[in-house]
Amino acid sequence: MKAPAEYLNCPVFELTYPTGEAAESVPVVAYHDAVQAVEAALADAEKYKYLLMRALRRHATQNQITYPAATPILDAPDADETPVWPLYPDMAA
Repeated sequence: MKAPAEYLNCPVFELTYPTGEAAESVPVVAYHDAVQAVEAALADAEKYKYLLMRALRRHATQNQITYPAATPILDAPDADETPVWPLYPDMAA
């Protein structure tokens, strides 16, 4: 997998003040070059995702892991057994 800086195949400039002094240690690239680098990184991510999912599918078919049955769902109590009290008894119609 590439490092983020390896996706930039363009000149990288340092940010400077109008006097020529170095402003900060901030690399500056053209917008178009940055967009191309992001698109290349996303394409690589899709490729790695595909390869990972394929490896997981192969691993799952080779091992055939059996999972325990899901826990049973408990029945809700009958409406006759559970009293329901109004939250605002004065407003009950």
